[in-house]
Amino acid sequence: MVPEHLKGRAIAIAMVGTPLALSLGIPAGTFLGAAFGWRLTFGLMSALTVILVFWVLAKVPDFPGQARGKGFALRAVFALPGIRPVLFVTLAYVLAHNILYTYIAPFLVPAGLAERIDLVLLVFGVAALFGIWIVGALIDRWLRELMLISTALFGLAALALGLAGTVPAVVYASVALWGLAFGGAATLFQTASAKTAGEATDVAQSMIVTVWNIAIAGGGIIGGILLETFGVAAFPWSMLALLVAALAVAWAARGHGFTPVRRP
Repeated sequence: MVPEHLKGRAIAIAMVGTPLALSLGIPAGTFLGAAFGWRLTFGLMSALTVILVFWVLAKVPDFPGQARGKGFALRAVFALPGIRPVLFVTLAYVLAHNILYTYIAPFLVPAGLAERIDLVLLVFGVAALFGIWIVGALIDRWLRELMLISTALFGLAALALGLAGTVPAVVYASVALWGLAFGGAATLFQTASAKTAGEATDVAQSMIVTVWNIAIAGGGIIGGILLETFGVAAFPWSMLALLVAALAVAWAARGHGFTPVRRP
């Protein structure tokens, strides 16, 4: 729907729903569940989904599909130069995010913020909106740099939480930094995937979504194991290890994957 030089900005606009959902949808769902019960909450979600389906049918433009036999095999797309680094960085980054985000409530207990989880998530959501705005404004010229900065900022937030995660001021500042870094992450991954895959973008995008959802499930599993085995203090250091690995791979993927954008 948009020209090549505006793809990154278009994806950023489309992905603004992610931080909005995290900052508004989860608290709204929690409030409705507490006030009216979970059945009404899920019923409302179902009704909104049906409305969304018909809105998409009515308003979103259609495009011709690929001719039979002209599609791209998963194995061939996976073998494209740069796709594997993008998938790895996506997996490590989102896994680190979900280890903490899934278990944010018990993590806040040592800092005495268990009763302020709504405020903590609001700080995260507002910072994430700023993050996606920054990424949307700069991604078409600074994709590689934004990816490295985002990963480094997230790693810095994890380090601060590991060193002083029981200090409320440090928690709020780290969560703000985390949200700022995470806000535009989905846009960065999808844009890097699209630019790397070329004509095989659709298949590459499906891989990004699959890896993202694996990381969501993996974050819950790994976070649960860490919580039961070592306690919440292990979260930041596990996240930091994942983010250091993601940063190293993104840095090395200069030739393919996270390549510098040619600027006039």
